[in-house]
Amino acid sequence: MTAATHSTLFPQVPESADAVLDGLDPEQREVALALAGPVCVLAGAGTGKTRAITHRIAYGVRAGILQPTTVLAVTFTNRAAGEMRGRLRQLGATGVQARTFHSAALRQLQYFWPKAVGGALPRLVERKVQLVAEAAARCGVRLDRNELRDTTSEIEWAKVTQTVPADYPAAVAKTQRDAPRDPAELSQIYAMYEQLKRDRSVIDFEDVLLLTVGILQDRHDIAEHVRTQYQHFVVDEYQDVSPLQQRLLDLWLGDRDNLCVVGDASQTIYSFTGATPDHLLNFRTRHPNATVVKLVRDYRSTPQVVHLANGLLSQASGRAAEHRLELVSQREKGPEPSYTEYADEPAEAEGTARRIRDLIAAGVPAGEIAVLYRVNSQSEVYEQALADAGVPYQLRGAERFFDRAEVREAGVALRGAARAGGNDSLLDGAEGLPSEVRAVLSTKGWTSKPPNGSGAVRDRWESLAALVRLAEDFEQAKPGATLSDLVAELDERAAAQHAPTVQGVTLASLHSAKGLEWDAAFLVGLTEGMMPIAYAKTDEQVEEERRLLYVGVTRARFHLSLSWALSRSPGGRGGRRPTRFLNGLRPGSTAFGTRGGAGGGGGIDRGSATGTVSGGSGAAARPRRRGPVLCRVCGKTLTEAGEMKLMRCEDCPSDMDEGLYERLRQWRADRAKEIGQPAYCVFTDKTLMAIAERVPDTEGELVVIAGVGNRKLTRFGADVLDICAGRTLEPEPGAGDDDV
Repeated sequence: MTAATHSTLFPQVPESADAVLDGLDPEQREVALALAGPVCVLAGAGTGKTRAITHRIAYGVRAGILQPTTVLAVTFTNRAAGEMRGRLRQLGATGVQARTFHSAALRQLQYFWPKAVGGALPRLVERKVQLVAEAAARCGVRLDRNELRDTTSEIEWAKVTQTVPADYPAAVAKTQRDAPRDPAELSQIYAMYEQLKRDRSVIDFEDVLLLTVGILQDRHDIAEHVRTQYQHFVVDEYQDVSPLQQRLLDLWLGDRDNLCVVGDASQTIYSFTGATPDHLLNFRTRHPNATVVKLVRDYRSTPQVVHLANGLLSQASGRAAEHRLELVSQREKGPEPSYTEYADEPAEAEGTARRIRDLIAAGVPAGEIAVLYRVNSQSEVYEQALADAGVPYQLRGAERFFDRAEVREAGVALRGAARAGGNDSLLDGAEGLPSEVRAVLSTKGWTSKPPNGSGAVRDRWESLAALVRLAEDFEQAKPGATLSDLVAELDERAAAQHAPTVQGVTLASLHSAKGLEWDAAFLVGLTEGMMPIAYAKTDEQVEEERRLLYVGVTRARFHLSLSWALSRSPGGRGGRRPTRFLNGLRPGSTAFGTRGGAGGGGGIDRGSATGTVSGGSGAAARPRRRGPVLCRVCGKTLTEAGEMKLMRCEDCPSDMDEGLYERLRQWRADRAKEIGQPAYCVFTDKTLMAIAERVPDTEGELVVIAGVGNRKLTRFGADVLDICAGRTLEPEPGAGDDDV
């Protein structure tokens, strides 16, 4: 971890406008000082773009050049908007609006609707899936869950590209878009969906933009009102704007040009939602007098990671590739990226979990590690592997921190304790702010040790633990702070959606990892058909997949691991190939049709079927092939990790010894307590079920059960075999004695 990326959580507000500029590099400083006219910031991954634009706004406000209430900064996610608000607050620039396109438009729509249309604004439908399902049913089409999700996404794409139902089939043909169903059928569902909304007087999120655009186009008085209010605009992630968002931005601007846009065409990965880098690439054409600043100093990643990232883009083609930025790392050297080939997906997951456990043991916090995959369905086998390895994890894409029920409840409890002060018996004996917070949150489920297992209970505990850690950091930054001070800080963070970090390895898709960073990133499943994804057919679609991998690589600060599996399940044909995007970059590979491939360092490990890793590259032995895993009840080939662990289909009858299973569970609870770790760190429930079904007699029979392995065999094997044989366990030597 570096000071550049892990600064104090509660920095001092700069004393003056000039002090806001302290610490900026020459290019960032140029951005901060360019406060008039059109400005285009081309910012590579990890180059401090958010720092540059927030300091630009803060400097303008603190110097009296910009009035804070006349500045509107827009981005694409609530998290990014919250981070921007938090940074502006820390820089002393309060009063600036930092919002998503949708929230800014909704605020204006709610304000102007009574004047422009009359009456109350129609109710906003937050989840349109049910309405789409009803529209499909009325058209005589039955959609399963996945088809419903795809159809909903297709309607969203049509609306942000300003395509009406009747024009949808032609738009699909023109853009060579892979529609999830027959375009004519989707057009009918789309039209019925719009009719249902009109009948029920409801609108969706896309309507928020469309209606705001309509009002600003038709009512010049309202447009002028908005333009009087907002006179300076900043747009982050400009490569992701859709035609509809650009139209709204043009209406906000009018004939003015006080616009600063920030983006990177090489990070365009959302074209399926209607995003296009054309607006960024054409900015100089639309604004010939624009100031253009390029940020290429990478403060996030080591030279080794940056070298690979540059190498990926050196092989790219298309218009975005012509405007690629060559990053220059500002960090000291680090380890070479590792390339690991595994026999199958379970072996890849187990090997990844093992490496993560080693990193944590070496001092890398779990919250600074991520496993990134192409599609969400890949997460299950990694969830299981991490649980087996005793590594805590969290799934990216869950509910926002301050919206979680347990966080809201904790806020109410802390606020009540702050009001009561010394009259609250909960605080008796609590000395210092962290102690007081722990005392209050203990009534809401926080304990000094995390609960066993994963799921909702563990998620709740992690949220409360994050609040405890925040209190500890707050007291360290502000000695003598009271509970009331902390509650005020939480209120400000909640308003800005500036959440503390929840510890645990992050499992996330490459798309959802955009805008985030970790000390260590494991990019998994990098095979042809998954990267690029099988349905990427056109050159443009394949190039977007390359950019997606580039985004994944640039999430890593220090440790970067890339891996792939030769088959999906143990014993498979092993015919998979690693992604073409690594050709010429990983050792031993050749670049085909590239433009000056970068040639990477590092080495390829061949992860064996049993999970052991051999060093070196080409000299390593090929992984031993294992036969297919068959259900021991019906004989069907198993492919799911949970079924392979049980050696049977989930639906096939179980012959588990219930009594043995309960004895194993009791033993596991006792052992977990002894070693001070969650129960799943000993064995997961699925592993115990598999043991209780197969009742092994020997170490050889036990070690082959998925989830056991040599390490756990050595540590727990004797106990498990004794329990299976019905023998009474002897107490551990010294058991019950006090620790020395």
